[in-house]
Amino acid sequence: MKPMTKSPLQIARAAYQPKLPASLKGNVVLKEGAATESVADQADIKALFPNTYGMPLISFEPGEKKQYPAVGVGVILSGGQAPGGHNVISGLFDGLKALNPDNKLYGFLGGPSGLVDHQYVELTAEIVAEYRNTGGFDIIGSGRTKLEEPAQYDKGAEICKKLGINAIVIIGGDDSNTNACVLAEYYKQNNAGIQVIGCPKTIDGDLKNEMIETSFGFDTACKVYSELIGNIQRDANSAKKYWHFIRLMGRSASHITLECALQSQPNICIVSEEVEAKNMTLNDVVEDIVKVIVNRADFGMNFGTILIPEGLIEFIPAMKKLISELNDLLAHNDDFNSLESDDEKRQYVKGLLSPESSQVYRDLPKGIARQLTLDRDPHGNVQVSLIETEKLLIEMVAKRLALLKAEGKYKGKFSAINHFFGYEGRCAIPSNFDADYTYSLGYTASVLISEGKTGYMSSVRNLTAPAAEWIAGGVPITMMMNMERRHGKMKPVIQKALVLLDGAPFKHFAANREEWANEKHSYIYPGPVQYYGPTEVCDLPTKTLMLEKE
Repeated sequence: MKPMTKSPLQIARAAYQPKLPASLKGNVVLKEGAATESVADQADIKALFPNTYGMPLISFEPGEKKQYPAVGVGVILSGGQAPGGHNVISGLFDGLKALNPDNKLYGFLGGPSGLVDHQYVELTAEIVAEYRNTGGFDIIGSGRTKLEEPAQYDKGAEICKKLGINAIVIIGGDDSNTNACVLAEYYKQNNAGIQVIGCPKTIDGDLKNEMIETSFGFDTACKVYSELIGNIQRDANSAKKYWHFIRLMGRSASHITLECALQSQPNICIVSEEVEAKNMTLNDVVEDIVKVIVNRADFGMNFGTILIPEGLIEFIPAMKKLISELNDLLAHNDDFNSLESDDEKRQYVKGLLSPESSQVYRDLPKGIARQLTLDRDPHGNVQVSLIETEKLLIEMVAKRLALLKAEGKYKGKFSAINHFFGYEGRCAIPSNFDADYTYSLGYTASVLISEGKTGYMSSVRNLTAPAAEWIAGGVPITMMMNMERRHGKMKPVIQKALVLLDGAPFKHFAANREEWANEKHSYIYPGPVQYYGPTEVCDLPTKTLMLEKE
């Protein structure tokens, strides 16, 4: 096989040695805390997870040397990519070999389906060495197969028995770790002899709580996006003629958008959770944008930046109601499907919607209205993630500004450019923070496995302190769960963390946004993700974490 061609940065990053908490640098002893309970719906969660509910929190402390029996471990990368996934595997590999050189690590290929379909590779020192401190999930690949059926669990147990695998580590987001919890319970209930440990991954930042201060990848992705936003702001301040509407990843929460705003100080940042709390309409959102544009135009500033969370549409109460009605109306509707022209379909839909939703539907640009009725998933639901919200807002803002100009209330020029930043950040080379954090998460997982734990998520806390002072341990996955309606049924899931409007990060943003909207020189240009240089530049965690821990 031809050797991989590498850039100078790749070669340099391969030599970077991630930092570890002091408790993981030598021999480790586990300290168990009090019993835990789920964040909500305690009786229901306990009934569903009788074997893994109520387990104690675990923290690691330096201890005396122990002899651990050799184990086989399988690792799965699940869901969308996030910077640092390779370092979780590197930390897991190094931790296992340090605890017992005879330990083996297998990677299941293509995500959870690799476990079910028995597709795997043994991860050797040579393979792992090629991927240390790199972005992406290409060491074994990822996938979105859900582990939900006993037949899947049993197929997984078959290959684990064949390979001598005693534990599985699932690296994923809230849904993937929910699956990890279900799998841990099933194997414990059936005495399969297979432990399951989760690791918190998602650039969206919505897998977080008291014990999981941040999910890995969030830091790097936000730094990458913020660099791009800063570049655009420098260009806007130079050309002085464009409004840049920038949509950012994060369908279920606005953490990325808020963090990028804190790092770059745009003129406008929309936070979905605030829109929902204020019961704003789409027209209200447009009006808020228009006010800033008109005000800046009065001072000759016909340019600016607007940050928009990917999931905004679903947080606007009236739009959420419209989408819900459309889902019910259009799923398996033969009358609608038999209509040929777009106008016929539009009239048909308007006649069946509630008066409130019908008005919202009428106010939408025709292209977006058409998208809402045509692009549906296999279940008949509207595919909200396909809606280009930034283009929708540009069209509606332009229309409103034209009316104000006709009335003599707006004298500026409006030219808009749309952007979507998503894939640009998911596989970036991890920042020092994410490289250290993920390596520690993987190393922590190796200790939890060697100590016989199952149903835990690897936890590393105190992240605003130097890495040596980080607190490693484990948190029962059931502690994070509640019951939610999914596809018409109540199911146990890890509770998503939304932006807290009474939290320090949002309060800091809210206190400064008026100044950022109107000032000529408020932009910050973060520059590229920093790997080398002073610690105070390279190793900083996100603004969100620092404000939360002040």
